[in-house]
Amino acid sequence: MSRVILITGTSSGFGKSIAEKLHSQGHTVIGTSRNADKLNSVFKTLKLDINNYDMSKNLIDNIINSYGKIDILINNAGINITGPIETAQISDIKRVFDTNFFSHINMIQNVLPNMRSNNKGLIINITSIAGYLGLPFWGTYCASKSSFNIIAESLNIELKKYNINVVNIAPGDYKTEISSNRVDRSENASHYYDEYINVINTVNSKMEHGRNPNEIAELVSKIINKKNPKINYLVGGFLEKKITLKSLFPDKIFQKIIMKLYN
Repeated sequence: MSRVILITGTSSGFGKSIAEKLHSQGHTVIGTSRNADKLNSVFKTLKLDINNYDMSKNLIDNIINSYGKIDILINNAGINITGPIETAQISDIKRVFDTNFFSHINMIQNVLPNMRSNNKGLIINITSIAGYLGLPFWGTYCASKSSFNIIAESLNIELKKYNINVVNIAPGDYKTEISSNRVDRSENASHYYDEYINVINTVNSKMEHGRNPNEIAELVSKIINKKNPKINYLVGGFLEKKITLKSLFPDKIFQKIIMKLYN
């Protein structure tokens, strides 16, 4: 069955892989990007600054007017800013939450009236395994992704009677552009510089040798055909997927494990 699917952040990485996969299966895929006019995609792309709430609402309204519905919303757009929390600019922290959290809440609020009227719908949030733990020098990013995990759990309860499912997919280390697109605040890391560089180099290496993002596209393809999908999907290596078992460890022991993993 063909669906109308709206995906944010489809210029590269997970978003592009997901959009291409679903388009190849015959779905009507509308991808968004700030640079949509510069992309050469097999799927339809529309220009969107996801932090512009009026622009987001107009885009969704126009899609519904054109196609009559939006069956699936996939929230994928995101940014990361690294650096010590002590020296982080509040403006940077707000920027991460605006893009990774609040802008997607706005997207959800704008698609829900149409999904409710159709008494069905699916919302998929591409979060991160980082949302399940506090990585050093990635604290703001981890917090923004963790917030999304909780919102999805609340939404699933609120929307149950309308047959609308909300799913989180939390990838681990995948080979995407998140490292090259990350805003590096090393200039503010003087007191933590050696540790900061060790962590960043470790993360960059993990990403460079990470898994293929097409795995996430395959998972999305399976989820959209499930009648009762799970709320949370953790995807990655064996240890990454077991990260939610951290409650089995004393806090200090788990902290030492993370410090070891990230050098």
